[in-house]
Amino acid sequence: MLKPFTTEPLTDFSKPENIKAMEEALKQVESEFGKEYPLLIGGEEITTDAKINSINPTDHSQVVGVVSKANQDLAEKAIEAAAAKFEEWKLVPPEVRARFLLRAAERMRQRRHEFNAVMVLECGKNWVEADADTAEAIDFLEFYAREMMRLGLPQPLTEYAPEENTLSYIPLGVALVIPPWNFPNAIMAGMTTAAIVAGNTVVLKPSSDAPVIAARFAHLMQEVGLPDGVLNFCPGSGGEVGDYLVSHPKTRLIAFTGSMEIGLRINGLAAKLSPGQIWIKRVIAEMGGKDTIVVAEDADLEAAATGIVVSAFGYQGQKCSACSRAIIDESVYDEVLELVVKKTKAIKMGDVRDRANTLGPVISKGAFRTISEYIEIGKKEGRLVLGGGCDNSKGYFIEPTVIADVDPMARISQEEIFGPVLAVFKARDYDHALEIANNTVYGLTGAVYSRCQLKLERARQEFHVGNLYFNRKCTGALVGVHPFGGFNMSGTDSKAGGFDYLLLFTQAKSVSQYLGK
Repeated sequence: MLKPFTTEPLTDFSKPENIKAMEEALKQVESEFGKEYPLLIGGEEITTDAKINSINPTDHSQVVGVVSKANQDLAEKAIEAAAAKFEEWKLVPPEVRARFLLRAAERMRQRRHEFNAVMVLECGKNWVEADADTAEAIDFLEFYAREMMRLGLPQPLTEYAPEENTLSYIPLGVALVIPPWNFPNAIMAGMTTAAIVAGNTVVLKPSSDAPVIAARFAHLMQEVGLPDGVLNFCPGSGGEVGDYLVSHPKTRLIAFTGSMEIGLRINGLAAKLSPGQIWIKRVIAEMGGKDTIVVAEDADLEAAATGIVVSAFGYQGQKCSACSRAIIDESVYDEVLELVVKKTKAIKMGDVRDRANTLGPVISKGAFRTISEYIEIGKKEGRLVLGGGCDNSKGYFIEPTVIADVDPMARISQEEIFGPVLAVFKARDYDHALEIANNTVYGLTGAVYSRCQLKLERARQEFHVGNLYFNRKCTGALVGVHPFGGFNMSGTDSKAGGFDYLLLFTQAKSVSQYLGK
């Protein structure tokens, strides 16, 4: 009998055997630098002349992997393969589909350090962040398998004597999955397998900044026997391949995680009717945030400062849930700011192959340039109290940066930077703090530190975000515990890892049979 879902434990890297296993995995993945990864369409491996070189952001002279790059003809081939396979896959019972996810979860546990090592080298994650990413991927596999089993059972309806009535959740069709590079295992695997277990077939277009981890995941799904054509691995550029797949009449739904700008573009393209299209496409979008931690005058200041620093600089601030704004009551402003600076100074930046380094590089040359520009803007909009240094001579390294005395309407207050940059604001009182907290177009995560339950209850009602935390950091949502998704320009509030998430990948069919007297 399948046990109830529980979250996957994290690896204890204080144990010598785990350190050794991770070091060996890093050496193994490094020995495979430059390896080529083909497309996978309908079970066929396809190598193309056009390539995506996946670069190690810690050392941009190193090529982690060379991934074949699809064009529109191959994107068409992938859609057709997925559409053809859907006619078979949709008839596979939910519990059978779920078993593929359970086997994949077990296989990922066996290859855990390998997947961790790929993310350290391809994405610049430190050991702990990479391991948490893999743990979350396993959680999604385990959780969605159980959820599909539940949804596959007879659904409760009000009895009506003359009839036999049923409600079932059936799949939609071909799902286009466009995951981000910042959680390249967890979000990629989560969106992909949510679609698959619900009975859809998938065209997976990974981020060009993290295609190797996605290629290895596609291979893992082959290992557990997923039928050919259910998952089609189709990397390519957004402009050529991404737009084509989004607009294709046989694409039924799009699951996307990324920036607001690209999410809005996808939503707009999906809304346009293509010749031959017979449905309204469904878009499931998570589009980032401008997340805030509020510190009230009665807060535990030490805990608040720790929460701010961990939330702001975990994975170099490259999380849609990262704290990029700290709003502090003026009566404790100087004290909290001093604590934040002290704790930030303790962060060790460097090559994340060394587990002693907790802050690595930003993902790419483009990200480095954008974040550096925002730091220069921030120096004009506030008071630089720490960091600001940028060095891309070998890797894309940016110091954790704290900018104080920022105006609530400044650019670094309103625009998503997606890097290790924290803006700090002085609030007149709690009312003012909540006002600032709600003054962006986003609404993803937030946190409040206060010992006063009445203040927390006000925030529960007034702080308009999809994931709100009290007296803890605003990052680190757990599958099944903190269903994740945001409001406003943060997306469609999809609540990944929640009990209603798979409903987004299905449609409900009601059947009624008259039984007579």
